[in-house]
Amino acid sequence: MTNYIIEFPGLGLTLNPPAGFSIGSFEIRFYGLVIALGLILAVVYALKRREQFGISEDDLLDGVLWIAPFAIACARLYYCAFEWDRYADNPISILYIWEGGIAIYGAVIGAALGVFIHCKFIKKISVLAVLDVVSLGFMIGQMLGRWGNFFNREAHGGVTDSFLRMGLINPYTGTGEYYHPTFLYESLWNLVGFIIIHFLSKKRKYDGQVALMYVAWYGLGRAFIEGLRTDSLWWGNFRVSQVLAAASCLIAVIALIVLAFRPHDPQNLFVNKVAAKAAAEEANEETAEETKGE
Repeated sequence: MTNYIIEFPGLGLTLNPPAGFSIGSFEIRFYGLVIALGLILAVVYALKRREQFGISEDDLLDGVLWIAPFAIACARLYYCAFEWDRYADNPISILYIWEGGIAIYGAVIGAALGVFIHCKFIKKISVLAVLDVVSLGFMIGQMLGRWGNFFNREAHGGVTDSFLRMGLINPYTGTGEYYHPTFLYESLWNLVGFIIIHFLSKKRKYDGQVALMYVAWYGLGRAFIEGLRTDSLWWGNFRVSQVLAAASCLIAVIALIVLAFRPHDPQNLFVNKVAAKAAAEEANEETAEETKGE
């Protein structure tokens, strides 16, 4: 496979990063390493913020063990469902995830499902509070994960002459085309969104507000960016992820507007409920100790 040289003439950059490297007979792709780095940083960030959402360290780390498998499985199934012609004759190949073919929206849906099961049926904690902190982590993962597409020279848009255009140049012929670097657009969109929502999350009024802001922000950007891509998943005449992004953004914005006009008692935040419960238990213990002393 030709390892195309990457040019950003508007930025004065010419790059030729390898797609991966080998250790003996074992091949390691930067695509996977970048995604793994995004996951690690997302978890580190979530661990730093968890107390502000009332989530214990054990509950969060246990949740990751649920979220990751659901996210990976749904990302794969989402992709295969809309590329079924490629797998219909050999359905077992759906399991060959190392051959490529995952979708971020499938991962988001899978992560949300994993959070719901983990919180509702196993830990008995607030689903919305966990979704809030996980959403922020997801933005970090998406922001970095998109750079895996950079190493693979994939997930770009159509031909363009824009300032940020990305050239894929054949090193043997010196010829190539210049495309919309949609991976870069999405990465920058997530970076800006993360910074904004990070600060807004410190003044949230109710559990689930941060998750709604994430859905609205990501959906808005993805709806536009998906329209530029040349590798979209299609359902008839519609780009699946574009429709899903636009619909989810609209629903989230409506929900945010409606909830903005409703009163919210700070004591209903999960973090404050956890604090109140801990204070009550401590008071009961002190009362019990005093009773014993008498």
